[in-house]
Amino acid sequence: MNRKKKKILTGILCGVFFAAFLSGCGLGNNADSAGTGSASEEVSSEEDSSAAADASADLSDDESCSQDFFAMDTYMTLTAYGENAQEAVEAGIAEINRLDALLSTGDTDSEIYRINEAGGGVLSDETSYLVRRSLDVYESTGGLYDISIYPVMDLWGFTGTDEEDFSVPEESVLEETLALVDAGKITLAENEDGETVLTMEEGMQIDLGGIVKGYADDRVAEIFAEYGVECGIINLGGSVRVVGTKTDGSLWRVGVQDPEDSSGYLGGLAVSDVSVVTSGGYERYFDDEETGIRYHHIIDPRTGYSAYNGLISVSIVSEDGTLADALSTSLFIMGTEEAIAYCEEHCEADGFDVLLETEDGDIYITDDLESSFIDLNGDTELHVIETH
Repeated sequence: MNRKKKKILTGILCGVFFAAFLSGCGLGNNADSAGTGSASEEVSSEEDSSAAADASADLSDDESCSQDFFAMDTYMTLTAYGENAQEAVEAGIAEINRLDALLSTGDTDSEIYRINEAGGGVLSDETSYLVRRSLDVYESTGGLYDISIYPVMDLWGFTGTDEEDFSVPEESVLEETLALVDAGKITLAENEDGETVLTMEEGMQIDLGGIVKGYADDRVAEIFAEYGVECGIINLGGSVRVVGTKTDGSLWRVGVQDPEDSSGYLGGLAVSDVSVVTSGGYERYFDDEETGIRYHHIIDPRTGYSAYNGLISVSIVSEDGTLADALSTSLFIMGTEEAIAYCEEHCEADGFDVLLETEDGDIYITDDLESSFIDLNGDTELHVIETH
């Protein structure tokens, strides 16, 4: 029997938009009644990371739009400024819902569900792209980013939203399930019709949840560009992309949550046209009743248990949101020394930067990102990772 937990805790991640932004579309003279003008308006999310950006409402109300919605098991917000802001936001939400329906592990109509049930099959072009990207990161990280971790995640109860399902699995069952985890056993081949066919061993299942929000960031940014939006925020429950600069031409300020204080920040980053994705064990976790051990949802595929390797927060900054999403989890699992070594080798070549916090409170930042760091606490000491 599974050991039940005494206390279940799911981290609620909160960010603050430091300047006012609109909470509706085309509000005109009714803006005040819709909640605009607050200099510390809070937004919250329940998955993956903790970042929020400040916006500047320099444009008139009918040139801006911000909408909150729920998708991919988390709360999201799209904000756009410009003549076609409302149309861009609506198209962005539609795209996220389309990706959710395509790639959800729990939706019986999704492509991923079909693949998992059948043990493989023909992939759409988009799913094929994401699987290939995932396998690239799997190789690059020595197997630490593994989309076949799904059966183990499911065993712990972390694949759903029902906290009552969180529990510590029996060791023998975990060992048996862990034997199914190895993305190196996934093969992709082209059939006679030019389609990509995925095959995997019996019992294996995949989950693209560790990369899909970053990909959705990228897709919505493309949609914003198609609608002529040059200024906006794509906040997908922690995976945050800032589009262009603020309306006054200054850089966005993205806050990275303090993993030990849900209302505080490690610091901020002054950036433009990038995704910021943060992973930490504080996002979804529970305490085991018998041992008092806290288990979180970032599972080390080498052990089947929550990763406790010296890091408590990893932020990846990149123009490639898809890559940033996959790497945030991977580097968290690596631990401090291995993550630093990975950055030294890959940051410049692969186009990303990193902000790390260790369990001892040390903060490491890559050299290209150092000048973007905003010390919100007044006494932050940075350890610089040389990547050149």
